[in-house]
Amino acid sequence: MSFQAYLDTIEKKTGKTPRQLLGEAKERGFDGPNVVAGDVVTWLTADYGLGRGHAMALVHVIKNGPKIDPKHVDSGGTHSDESDLLWLDGAATKP
Repeated sequence: MSFQAYLDTIEKKTGKTPRQLLGEAKERGFDGPNVVAGDVVTWLTADYGLGRGHAMALVHVIKNGPKIDPKHVDSGGTHSDESDLLWLDGAATKP
C-alpha cells in the first residue's frame, strides 16, 4: 500500500482529512521531528481504531511533513507513490 493510500484510508476510517488529524496531533503536543511514535499510535488506536500501519503513516507526516523519499516514486514496490508530495487535504479535493 502506498503512503498516499494509507492516508486516504485513514480519512475513510476516521472521517477526517490527514491535515485535520495533524491539527489534532499538534493540539495534543504530538508534533515535530521528536514526537514519540508510540504515543501517536496509542492515541489513534484509542480514538479512531486505527491499526499500527495506518498510524505510522501519519507519524511519518508529523515527523517529516508531506514529502516522501523520491525512491518511493513510481518504484513499483510496496510503498510506491505517484509523487514525492503527499496530499493531506482529503481524497475528494485531490487534483
